[in-house]
Amino acid sequence: MTKHSTPGEEFLEKVVEAPAVILEKVVEKSSLLEQELIDKTPLKAVEEYWNTLGPGLVTGASDDDPSGIATYSQTGAQYGFQLLWLAWFTFPLQAIVQEMCARIGMVTGRGLAANIRHHYSQRTLIVATTLLFAANTFNIGADLGAMAQGLQLILPGANFVLLVLFFALISLLLQIFTTYARYAKYLKYLAFVLVAYIFSALLSHLNWHLILTSAVVPTLTFTKAQLYLVCAILGTTISPYLFFWQTSQEVEEHTLRTNREEKGWHQRVSHIGLRRMKADVWSGMFFSNVVMFFIIAACAGTLFAHGITNIQTAADAAAALRPLAGNAAYALFAIGIIGTGLLAIPVLAGSTSYALSESFGWKHGLYRKLNEAYAFYGVIIISMLVGVALNFIGINPIKALIYSAIGNAIIAPIILYFIVKLSSSPEVMHGHENGSLIQGIGWLTTGIMAVAGIVAIVALFL
Repeated sequence: MTKHSTPGEEFLEKVVEAPAVILEKVVEKSSLLEQELIDKTPLKAVEEYWNTLGPGLVTGASDDDPSGIATYSQTGAQYGFQLLWLAWFTFPLQAIVQEMCARIGMVTGRGLAANIRHHYSQRTLIVATTLLFAANTFNIGADLGAMAQGLQLILPGANFVLLVLFFALISLLLQIFTTYARYAKYLKYLAFVLVAYIFSALLSHLNWHLILTSAVVPTLTFTKAQLYLVCAILGTTISPYLFFWQTSQEVEEHTLRTNREEKGWHQRVSHIGLRRMKADVWSGMFFSNVVMFFIIAACAGTLFAHGITNIQTAADAAAALRPLAGNAAYALFAIGIIGTGLLAIPVLAGSTSYALSESFGWKHGLYRKLNEAYAFYGVIIISMLVGVALNFIGINPIKALIYSAIGNAIIAPIILYFIVKLSSSPEVMHGHENGSLIQGIGWLTTGIMAVAGIVAIVALFL
C-alpha cells in the first residue's frame, strides 16, 4: 500500500493480497501440524519419557545395592519362589512413600531433615540422623567389600584391599569434583546396569509357570529365619536413606533447572511438574521391584533347585550361578554387583550428609563446590573412610548388614511418621497435601515397618 492510496485502492490491494495471506497461514498451520505429528512418533514419546526420569529413577535403582542383592539372593536360595510376592507387595508402599518425599521437596524447597527441624523437635531429628549415619556407614562398608569381591570374580588376581580403595576413591572424586548436572546424568545412565539381573534370570532357563503362580499367591511359614529375612527385605526396600535422598534431590533438580537457590519456604509447583515427578518416582520404584523379582527368581530357579542355600553375599550368589546357569548369567550377575555399588554408595553417603547438614543448618548440596560446603562434603568423606575401614578391622560383611538392618528398623518408623505428618499438613504443603487414601497407605506403611523393626530386633536376640 502506498503512502497516498485512496480507500478504494486500499480495498483493492487487500483483495489482491488475501490469497497470499491465506496461503501463508495454511503453510504455517501445515508446518505446525507436521511438527506435532513428528513429536508424537514413538521415538519422540520415548525421548520425552526418558527426560521425565531423574531423582525417582536413581533412587529406585540405588535401592538395589549390593547389600540388597545379597538379601534377595538369600531369599531365593533359601526359600525358592515362596517369597516372590513381596516384590509386588512392597512396590506401592515404597512408591507412595517416595512420592510423599518428592512432593515435600518440590513444595517446600527444602530437604526432609530441614523440614523436620523446622516443624518438630531437633533433638529427635539428631538422634535419628545419627543412627542413619551409623546404618549407612555399615552399608557403605559392606557394599565396598561386595564390589571388590564382584570384580575379583572377573579378575581373580586383583588385590582386595586395592579394589576397596579404588572404588571408594572413584566415588569420592565423582561426588566432590563433578558438577551436579553431569553427576546426575551419570547416575541416571548407571541405573541401566540393573538390566543385567533381568538378563541373568532370563538366561537361567526358569520355570515361568511356577514363578507366576508363586508371585500371585502370598505364603509364609512363620519360622524365625524366614520372618527375619522378610524384615530384612522390607528394611532394604523401604529404607530411610532413600527418604532423605529423594527429598533433597528434588530440591537439587529445581536448583539445576532454575539456576538459583530458593530463599523462601514454599515454591510454586505446577500440575505438569507434579505429574512428571509422579511418573519419575513410580517408574523408578517399579524398576527397582522388577529387578528384585528377577534376582529372587534367578536364585530360586538355580541355587534353591540344586540345594545350594548357604548364600551370604552377592558374590557367593554369582559364583554359585556359574556352573548352573552358565558363564553369561555369572558375568552379568558379577557386573551388576559392581555397577549397583557405584550407583548406591554415593546415594548412601549423600543421604547421610544431607540429613546431618540440614539438621545442623550447614550449607549443603551437590551443586555447591567443596569450598562452599566443607561440612557437607566432610560428612561424605568421613562416611566413606569409615566404610573403607570396616573392611579391614575384621567385621564380617554379613554382620555389618545386620547392624545396618537393625539401625534402619529403628529409624524407618520414626522418619515415616514425620513424612506422613508433613506431607498431610496443609500448612506445609499449601494445597498439595495427601489425599485420604494416600495418607491411609502412608500410616499403614509406617505400622508395617514398625512391626518389622520390632520382629527383626526380637529375632536377632532370641
